[in-house]
Amino acid sequence: MSDSAHSNNPDLILLSVSRVVEDANTDTRILVLTRTDDQDTFMIWIGAPEGDSIRRALDSATPPRPMSHDLVKSFGEHFGIATKRVVLTDVKSSTYYATVFLENKGVERSIDARPSDAIALALRTHAPIYTTQDVWKRRSGQHLDAWLAKLDTKDIDTQEV
Repeated sequence: MSDSAHSNNPDLILLSVSRVVEDANTDTRILVLTRTDDQDTFMIWIGAPEGDSIRRALDSATPPRPMSHDLVKSFGEHFGIATKRVVLTDVKSSTYYATVFLENKGVERSIDARPSDAIALALRTHAPIYTTQDVWKRRSGQHLDAWLAKLDTKDIDTQEV
């Protein structure tokens, strides 16, 4: 199925990365994803290094030496492997799962991945990010703005990175 066919697939929802928020109390990052069709959002808690990698990709920052996601992108480029899309495929006990779809010489293959790694790679390769309707319905953080406002009123040192 071509990328344009995926964008018209009613089972998939196109997402963009809105921002990465730091939670200093837990030393984690909160990845905020936004639907491109209605701006509704949801959150995924990820590790600090993964969040920082995604933030660097959002900022188009080039580290002095390649990070892991940059290395994977470079492998793909050198061996003619294209990252076609990333799909958030499941959520179990508040843990999200993702699949990276790759193509080489007309053959498409899929690889299981953590959402943070899949999204960091997608941002670097300009691949679209999707979620399934099922994952969207079961997502956490439907009331993101209220949740972030509550954190701000408690002065917990949550800051955007």
